[in-house]
Amino acid sequence: MALRESLDTKRKRARKILGILKKEYPDAGCELGFSTPLELLVATILSAQCTDERVNVVTKSLFRKYRTPGDYLKVSQEEFEQEIRSTGFYRNKTKSIRGACKMLVEQFGSEIPRTMEEMLQLPGVARKTANIVLSHAYDVVEGIAVDTHVKRLSERLGFSKNTDPDKIEADLCALFPRKEWKMVSDVLIFHGRRVCFAKKPNHAGCAVRELCPSKNI
Repeated sequence: MALRESLDTKRKRARKILGILKKEYPDAGCELGFSTPLELLVATILSAQCTDERVNVVTKSLFRKYRTPGDYLKVSQEEFEQEIRSTGFYRNKTKSIRGACKMLVEQFGSEIPRTMEEMLQLPGVARKTANIVLSHAYDVVEGIAVDTHVKRLSERLGFSKNTDPDKIEADLCALFPRKEWKMVSDVLIFHGRRVCFAKKPNHAGCAVRELCPSKNI
C-alpha cells in the first residue's frame, strides 16, 4: 500500500472493509441493555472505562428502581455512588447522571433530547454518548460514535491519524456515506471486542486482514 493513500482510494478501501464487517457481524448493535432513551443515556454514561457486561449487571436492578429523571434526583449522591460503584469512576458518573437528570427535568420536560445540540448541553454528555443515544434510541444519526474500540481500529485500519475523538469522527464521516454512520461504529466495536484486541490482535481470525495496513503488528 502506498505511503500516502489518496482520499478516493482510502474511501474505497474503507467501504470495502465496512461491507466485509457487516457480513461478519450481521447482529452488530448496541450491547447495553435498555428499554427507554433515559435508560440508554444512563447505561452509556456508566459504560465509560467499564465493560457492557458489568454495566448490564448493575443496570438490571438500577432500572427497576429508577424510571424517570426525577427518580435519580430523589436518591442521595452517596447512596447512588454505592449502587454503581462496581462500574468504576462512580463519583464522576454519579455527578454526570444526576446533573443530566436535573437538566432534563428543568429544561427538557424530563424527555431525552433528539438533537445533537441539545444532547451536548447535558452534563457528562460528549459526542460519543450523544451519538449512541440518538442513533440507538431514536434512530437519529448525526455522527459516528467514537469509543476506545473505534479509536483503536480507526488508527490500525488507516482511517484516521488523529487521536482526538471529534477529529476521528470527522475523518470517519468523510469516508462513509451518512446512511452507514450508525453501522460503522457498531461493526468496529464488535470487531474490536472479538478480533482486533488492544494488546494482541487475532490476525488469523481477521476477515479484513488483507485490507489492513497494520496486519503485521
